[in-house]
Amino acid sequence: MSSTPPFNTVAWFQVGSDKPQEVEKFYGDLFGWSFAADPNADTYDLVSYPASEAPSGGISRTPDASANHATFFVLVQDVAATVAAAERLGGKVAVPPITGKDGLVFAHILDTSGNDFGVFSPPPQP
Repeated sequence: MSSTPPFNTVAWFQVGSDKPQEVEKFYGDLFGWSFAADPNADTYDLVSYPASEAPSGGISRTPDASANHATFFVLVQDVAATVAAAERLGGKVAVPPITGKDGLVFAHILDTSGNDFGVFSPPPQP
């Protein structure tokens, strides 16, 4: 039985690395995480925790060390509405809403201190 996290909670993380094999070995050895290629993205690996039913994060392959990062993603009902609300509250859009091949929608926002975080809504259920 799979459970969906509640809306407006941190429900995904991403680590960007120009050395993805090294960072995967690091987190795998440290926490027992496992990794699998994302069938919807060529430069992304999915992260699963031991005994988890579904992935909880991802490793993004970056072109060089200047793009390395670690960020969290908040599950929201409506990405565009959340981005608009963030702007009204003084945030800035770093990456406007993007819809993936599978229908997942995400965006990156800078909070009022300039910290980057993401918001996403899951793909429509069949």
